[in-house]
Amino acid sequence: MTLALGMIEVYGVPRAVEAGDAMCKAARITLVGYENTDLGRITVLIRGVVGDVNVAITAGLKAALRVNGGEVLSHHIIPRPHENLEYVLPIYRSVNVEQFSADIRFPPPLSV
Repeated sequence: MTLALGMIEVYGVPRAVEAGDAMCKAARITLVGYENTDLGRITVLIRGVVGDVNVAITAGLKAALRVNGGEVLSHHIIPRPHENLEYVLPIYRSVNVEQFSADIRFPPPLSV
């Protein structure tokens, strides 16, 4: 299954970090990373199932707008990126982020 690619481009590090944090909290996605594209323009890249990426992008945009200063430049979702993008862009899931995609396991209840 191909994972969707979600992107939010902003001016400023605080706005990019806030957007990334909100996206991770809003849905089951993987934060691939931040790309500094040009003089403070930062693109936040996420991967996940299309529905989760949609939810995460919406949450990231709302959160980024709450940060004082900077601005949101653009956002986009590619539901099924072509496999060649995996080799051209830094959007693959690396071993460095595998630990964050594991299921959350809660301890069993104290009483049955």
